[in-house]
Amino acid sequence: MPENMNLIIGEAAGVLYHKLEEGECSLNQIKIHLSDNGFDSQIALMSIGWLAREDKISVDKESNRWYVRLK
Repeated sequence: MPENMNLIIGEAAGVLYHKLEEGECSLNQIKIHLSDNGFDSQIALMSIGWLAREDKISVDKESNRWYVRLK
């Protein structure tokens, strides 16, 4: 595990935050977007947790899908 894991997760959270400024995204859309930006799916999930901990996003489940949006 890289020593700078917090930095990597923080960078992914920043990329995700800017994507969410465009509107809500499904979990799958987030994984694809972050993958396109060089982050794997585990980092994508950690970045959601990062933003949730900072109280910047809301996460909701509708039917069988998870959605993330800025507060």
